[in-house]
Amino acid sequence: MNMPIAADLLELHDHSSRGRFSDWRMALKTVLGFWAIYVVTVVARAFLGSDPTTILLNKVLTLAVGLVLTVLLYLAIALLAPGSSMRRKAVVAGLGSVIACVVLASTLVLSEGRQRTSKEEFRFQAREGFVVVQKGDQVRIERNAADPVVVTMPRLQDLKQHDQFRIAADAAVVWLFFFAAWSAVYLAAVSQRQALELQQRASAAESAANLAQVRALRYQVNPHFLFNTLNSLSSLVISGRPEEAEAMILKLSNFFRTSLSLDPTADVSLAEEIELQRLYLEIEKVRFPRRLKVVIDVPDSLTSARLPALVLQPIVENAIKYGLGRTRDKVTLKITAEEPLPGRLRIEISNFGGTVLKTPRQSSGGAGTRVGLANVAQRLRARFGRAAGIEHGPLPEGGYKVALTMPVTRHDG
Repeated sequence: MNMPIAADLLELHDHSSRGRFSDWRMALKTVLGFWAIYVVTVVARAFLGSDPTTILLNKVLTLAVGLVLTVLLYLAIALLAPGSSMRRKAVVAGLGSVIACVVLASTLVLSEGRQRTSKEEFRFQAREGFVVVQKGDQVRIERNAADPVVVTMPRLQDLKQHDQFRIAADAAVVWLFFFAAWSAVYLAAVSQRQALELQQRASAAESAANLAQVRALRYQVNPHFLFNTLNSLSSLVISGRPEEAEAMILKLSNFFRTSLSLDPTADVSLAEEIELQRLYLEIEKVRFPRRLKVVIDVPDSLTSARLPALVLQPIVENAIKYGLGRTRDKVTLKITAEEPLPGRLRIEISNFGGTVLKTPRQSSGGAGTRVGLANVAQRLRARFGRAAGIEHGPLPEGGYKVALTMPVTRHDG
């Protein structure tokens, strides 16, 4: 596995399990957001009346206690259900919401005697013809041809415990919906966060797997090529051609210096890939100076197209190995590129020429061909998926052709 991606995976794992309060920023945003909505509604209501200051001051206790209870509810979820299933978190959130609404309602009932009396006055006409005026805890009933009746409403502390409990229960039900709504929003945010982290981990794991596959496929090329080249060097030395062997060694060094400096997971331009194949073919021309002819036809419009580095290498190797191995005559190796359809790149590598020898080696293909083509097919699939393909087969006039198709992608700098 690529080390940077492995580090990213570990970082993601640590991020998801590094503490019970790792999401405190997100939780704080939801808490402040909910109570900000409450403040906006209270302020709007206060300024609809004639005494907004009193109304706002009376709501300070509700805001302070509610904020503290919501934070405690978050702490309860984090402490009692750390890293557990959403079902357990929901149970803790539900029980915590019930406790929080009871505490807040009880606090408001007990503090009712310390609330400031509002100077707002409400006046309305009763069905019986009386005018009812309410100001603070006093209600004045104005009657025609009679003195008004002033009634002072009892405070909560003056009511029976049963009535106090009923009023507190009504308030608790209202606040239960508030805490339950916050819990639902918070748990939804947690669930979304976990889903995103799992998606990131899965994506990183898939990228790491593809990267490892591409590296493995890419590194299969060099040992195979080196083995063939060493055999060629051995033949030159044995046949008493040291100058040609030395020239091949220099070209081999140049080829490996260029190819091994490439990132095996990166794409190269078609021009760069063709240049790499030219370096390789120069090596083979040292071995077959009179029998190998190379024709390369790549239009300028496609030179910037991107493809995996050295993806043509196994095909060119097989074309030389089996093309020259089946005849003693001159063989032409041809590499062409075209754009048969807009956005589609087609690269053909073919070998033809010469009279086929009547030996067991006359086949144009073999185990090596199948291995090389399988390597190319896997690399194309890892890079382009189903958008890439490979075709191969003998030519009617003799020889063999391999055609690669893939999307045209360019990195314009």
